[in-house]
Amino acid sequence: MAIWPRTAQAEDVTVFAASSLRTVMEAIGDGFEAETGHRLTLAHGGSSALARQITLGAPADVFISANTDWMDWLDGQGALERGTRFELAGNQLVLIGHGAAGPTWPELSRDVLIDALGDRPLAMALVDAVPAGLYGRSALQSLGFWEAVSSRIVQVDNVRAALALVALGEAPLGIVYQSDARAAPAVSVLYTFPEATHAPIRYPVAILAGRSDPASRAFLDYLRGPVARAALERNGFLVDEP
Repeated sequence: MAIWPRTAQAEDVTVFAASSLRTVMEAIGDGFEAETGHRLTLAHGGSSALARQITLGAPADVFISANTDWMDWLDGQGALERGTRFELAGNQLVLIGHGAAGPTWPELSRDVLIDALGDRPLAMALVDAVPAGLYGRSALQSLGFWEAVSSRIVQVDNVRAALALVALGEAPLGIVYQSDARAAPAVSVLYTFPEATHAPIRYPVAILAGRSDPASRAFLDYLRGPVARAALERNGFLVDEP
């Protein structure tokens, strides 16, 4: 296990991270603080909202997005510290249902989806802005289901809000990431969308321009290390071989 020496003076690192990273980043943050002595502040939300906040001057040191588009957008704004960006992990897109784990659906058809919804909504993150919503819309369009269900979708600000609607039983079905489903025992994975139905789900991370201090760089080093990688895998993320 890699060990980072404690600094003579602890420094603060503020991380803006996609909502789907909430559970795993809390675990990673505890380990980082224990290893380094630095203090970590986590702020979670939809990648689109966080990226916009950064351009408006929000005091973030590190950004972790749930897709490459919003990181590319920040890069185009000159908001990233050059040479610090890398891909942290991947994920899978799943259809979840309310209730304890049951049998998964080997296939998904329009009729099965409509019957399972009944007269109730399908929970999704914002389909025009938030990565999970964008991936979900793409998957439904690819499978030919979008027109049948688009009027039934209840859109929320981020993927964890969509997860909460299903966990609470306020929506019978939702589209979230595999890692989100792992974090909520009150939901079950019914179907995993084929990777070909949507763009690859990747989580790029970078230090923001002008924020490249030793503590921020230590955090990126920690994310690359075995402890953080193991935490990501435990929480349902896909981690490439080192």
